[in-house]
Amino acid sequence: MKSTFKKLLPFAVVGVLSGATTVGVQQYLGHDSNSGDQSYFTKSNNASFVGMNTANVGDDFVKASKTTVPAVVTIKNYQNRATSRASEQDLFEHFFGNPFGDRGQQRQQQQAPDNMPSGLGSGVIISPDGYIISNNHVVAGANKLEVVLSNKKSYIATLVGTDPNTDISLLKIEEKGLPYLNFANSDNVEVGQWVLAVGNPLGLNSTVTAGIISAKGRGIGILSGQGKATNPIESFIQTDAAINPGNSGGALVNVNGDLIGINSAISSTNGYYQGYGFAVPANLARKIIEDIKKFGIVQRGFLGVTSIDLSNDQLVAAYNKDKKTNLKAGSGVYVTGFSTSSGAEDAGLKIGDIITKVDGTDITDFADLSISIGSKRPGDKVQLTYSRNGKETTTTVTLKDQKGGTSARTKADLSVTEKIGAEFQSLDDRTKSYYGLTSGIVAKNVIEGSEMAKAGIVDNYIITDINGKPVNSQKDVENILGKFSGTVQIKYMDDYGRNYTRGFKMP
Repeated sequence: MKSTFKKLLPFAVVGVLSGATTVGVQQYLGHDSNSGDQSYFTKSNNASFVGMNTANVGDDFVKASKTTVPAVVTIKNYQNRATSRASEQDLFEHFFGNPFGDRGQQRQQQQAPDNMPSGLGSGVIISPDGYIISNNHVVAGANKLEVVLSNKKSYIATLVGTDPNTDISLLKIEEKGLPYLNFANSDNVEVGQWVLAVGNPLGLNSTVTAGIISAKGRGIGILSGQGKATNPIESFIQTDAAINPGNSGGALVNVNGDLIGINSAISSTNGYYQGYGFAVPANLARKIIEDIKKFGIVQRGFLGVTSIDLSNDQLVAAYNKDKKTNLKAGSGVYVTGFSTSSGAEDAGLKIGDIITKVDGTDITDFADLSISIGSKRPGDKVQLTYSRNGKETTTTVTLKDQKGGTSARTKADLSVTEKIGAEFQSLDDRTKSYYGLTSGIVAKNVIEGSEMAKAGIVDNYIITDINGKPVNSQKDVENILGKFSGTVQIKYMDDYGRNYTRGFKMP
């Protein structure tokens, strides 16, 4: 049982410790801005329904389709051989399963030619000057991204930024006067509401499918399960509108043609549509891309707690067995510990408290807590209600970043290792002797889509030299690249002892 608990605990911790990057509250969306750019991210507060017995259902679908199709694009992901192991097709297996079985494994072993894309996905134009939102797993590992509009016009896109923790990416093409979609307030959508999914599934361009919202606030463990997200946030909109491989990054819209979600994944036993599709809520997606545009990186506020989701009977039972406690399954989030410089601990919370509300919104599970905290940035304050010994108390918590700061950070504030997307451990003398090395560090926590990942480096590869200089510690990396600009040359060894020399431009 202890092993079961350990397997389940990462999914529990994720919901709260990282529950800080989603967006969704009307207070944030209603915040005025004088920037001209802000007008592109127009929101709609209308969340309308179409009754089953309404004569205009067909007309509404036609109107929404005509609005949406021109704003949904095909994204072609081109990769070189060095990054083929991190191909978008591999990522699709995490999000959709492998519909090809053994044939799929054989197909992946054959690398795509340089003039052929390694993967195909969808994207949504969100401004007339060419900003496009998609999934992180659609663009991951690419050395070139081609965007094809519904009118077949093609562009080479610039990747502005990505966020593996929410599976969102932002691209830009150089064009003006493009059709685009407005963001709806996804907090206002309701279960049972009609929706359309628009994308390019299975190579079928500009495909429209219809269904309803089947559920809200779904956490399915896919972002943490695939191992690419360090602090995943999940609060998906579930729909029965047909979604298949190729739909990733496409639009989920209401009958007004307003964007309520970005289609991302399905739950399936065979890799194809079986009635359960999942979309990142528009409010979450909008917050992520606005952070990327304004700061260059996503701003995350944290409560700073580890916890147990009391709505998960199996997890509660495993925790009780392991810790010899007698927790009862139910509603809320049970605090099991605190991170360093925890805002929640500073505000008076203790181990054993049960979080029940954030800013007056009921918290029944991790997804609720993630979407509530996720609308905030470091330095923001939330009203947190918790139960202790049966008595409810409300306190004010100041959210912090992972380093304990309360201010927004930009790319200029990042350390070298944050910029290149990996951490490093010193190599022990025994391993150096085994491989005949005089220097070396081990790559750890390599971030999907980072410069290190693009160079073909994954966790546990050994880096021996950077820019012709031997490296033996993370401090060496910081010293060599701290004030460096230009192309970085890096020498490394893979799991089989094979040596490579690769390069990337310093961010």
